[in-house]
Amino acid sequence: MHTARPLRVGAVPYLVGRPLVDGLEREPGFELQFAVPARLVEQLRAGELDVALVSSIELFRRPGYGYLAGSAIAGQGFVASVQVFLRKPVDQIESLALDPASRTAQALSQVMLARRAASFGRTPPRAFEPPRGSPEAAQADAWLAIGDPALVRSLSPDAPPWFNPSEAWSTAFGLPFVFAAWVVREGLELSDGQLKAFAGARLRGTAPAALEALAAEGARRWNLPLESCRRYLAEECRYDPGRELAPALLRFRDEAARLSLADPALEPRILGA
Repeated sequence: MHTARPLRVGAVPYLVGRPLVDGLEREPGFELQFAVPARLVEQLRAGELDVALVSSIELFRRPGYGYLAGSAIAGQGFVASVQVFLRKPVDQIESLALDPASRTAQALSQVMLARRAASFGRTPPRAFEPPRGSPEAAQADAWLAIGDPALVRSLSPDAPPWFNPSEAWSTAFGLPFVFAAWVVREGLELSDGQLKAFAGARLRGTAPAALEALAAEGARRWNLPLESCRRYLAEECRYDPGRELAPALLRFRDEAARLSLADPALEPRILGA
């Protein structure tokens, strides 16, 4: 008897992604795995995943993708888990070492630093991925850090000065910034049951008790103030951008395309609208 292949779903391993995957591993016909955003992109492109909570810039780098309408990892203003740490004042930096783990954070940082440089009549900083080691160890005026390491570093007492690209984005455009969306591979349509499963995971994971438990887990794991972890998950991060999701994504496409970081002609399909 023919058995339907499970829906292969990938998600980020960071605390910020947990509210969107609550209980997905228990859904019938779902197969859940975790990897850093850049690896998820590789698996999606190779056909090894069907749906991935992946860097939003990927939507505008290959044709045929879709994305889920109801869930995303977004920020409206300051978000502590994506930081450009500075060795010089932000208006003096000439080089930026990029974290290879997230293509979206890379593009966002380059977009916002280029806009800032242009406002002062300066050339945008040269951005590069270090060939070896961490971005922090690179010889650069600033470095990009993402995920749990960026969150912990920015909340530590000895944190270096930073430029927060999400905060700069919201100030400039009045829109949330979408770091990650549920990206669906080309040619795949999801059933109503599968769409409801993703929506149910978000509803469970963003319930006040669930966010409080995650904040407490983060505070214990990293020896951080509970209130800081609570603020990060419940206030800095948005998991249902609603009607702002599509406009925010398309504005990101257009701004990234100005730096040849995205294809301005791509407009991915929306599933579950």
